[in-house]
Amino acid sequence: MTRVLLATCGSRGDVEPLVALAIRLRELGAETRLAAPPDCADRLAEAGVEHVPVGASAREPVKNAAPPTREDMQRFMTETITTQFDRIPAAAEGCDAVVATGMLSAALGVRSVAEKLRIPYFYAFHCPSFVPSPHYPPPPPLGEPPAPAGTDIRALWQRNNQSAFRRYGGTLNGRREAIGLPPVEDIFGFGYTDHPWMAADAVLAPLQPTDLDAVQTGAWITPDERPLSVELEDFLAAGPPPVYLGFGSLRAPADAVRVAIEAIRARGLRVILSRGWADLVLPDDKDDCFETGEVNHQVLFRRVAAVIHHGGSGTTHVATRAGVPQILLPQMADQPYYASRVAELGVGVAHDGPVPTFDSLSAALTTALAPETRARATAVADTIRTDGTTVAAGLLLDAASRAKPSVSA
Repeated sequence: MTRVLLATCGSRGDVEPLVALAIRLRELGAETRLAAPPDCADRLAEAGVEHVPVGASAREPVKNAAPPTREDMQRFMTETITTQFDRIPAAAEGCDAVVATGMLSAALGVRSVAEKLRIPYFYAFHCPSFVPSPHYPPPPPLGEPPAPAGTDIRALWQRNNQSAFRRYGGTLNGRREAIGLPPVEDIFGFGYTDHPWMAADAVLAPLQPTDLDAVQTGAWITPDERPLSVELEDFLAAGPPPVYLGFGSLRAPADAVRVAIEAIRARGLRVILSRGWADLVLPDDKDDCFETGEVNHQVLFRRVAAVIHHGGSGTTHVATRAGVPQILLPQMADQPYYASRVAELGVGVAHDGPVPTFDSLSAALTTALAPETRARATAVADTIRTDGTTVAAGLLLDAASRAKPSVSA
């Protein structure tokens, strides 16, 4: 039996695609375990995926009043690399392949362990702008100002790679030397590999050529049949379709919940607020709003008038598959890219910046709730493929089979 270690260090958006891949691998006869932060223990138990807790809580920092400083982030990244060297060897014991997603700092440690154990390693990402390419400029390096306007995209990626080496190189290569491995200079090329996988849909996130010869597998999503709570079903049945509002594992922009609810109410619509990792709360106790925690988005999004969210890959894919109009308030990472794609496809609105006002959200709602937006969202939903985990699992199992030593009779 093929045994696979899946590894990530991040939020629910990083974990959920690996859950989907683990389930598909299991269906194909492989054994999997998932090394991830302790926050996802309940979700993995629910899905029947073996959990290897690695690292500190990814959720707790979101609850803090102030965002982390540059020094906080640097310390966190350093600890993340060290943690992978300490914990992944035991997690990978007996495995035939390793797949990492999420933060590069964690992937660097995971690949180093796989290299030491001499087992195949793969890296998967969820947005075209995450790996070096002449088509997508990267965000500025951590704690550094933007480059001068007009800087060549390749120069921007080289700048980011050099910055990553300054941040990670010392810790990474010190730990590699301790286990007898040579130093790494190309941080991106090492962490991502020469042939990374992009786990995103080709319609929603078409992949342009990258410097690393990436392969697009399609999104890693598993059908979710969990029922909605009785209380939520009662709320849905009590009136017309509401608007969903949530920011996933992020902090909500200042006053965004109150402003959004005012704009939604001004159109005579009801609201479902997702508490998310930031533990958001409703501004009052009026009966036109419902507050929810963990919920099946695949089911819920098909029953709402629109979805207002942060624009992470997972939420955007689920909303697009559900055929529901979207309003994206992008804050960081992959979110600006997905906001632009939702607007380009005509299935929703890319809000200008992360902080909404009553007027800006009112205008966005006018577009999102227009019949033509709903019609376009319905049409695009039918084009989103659902076989991404099958494609990835095939690539993985084939590579693991080829890497196994032959057994003589």
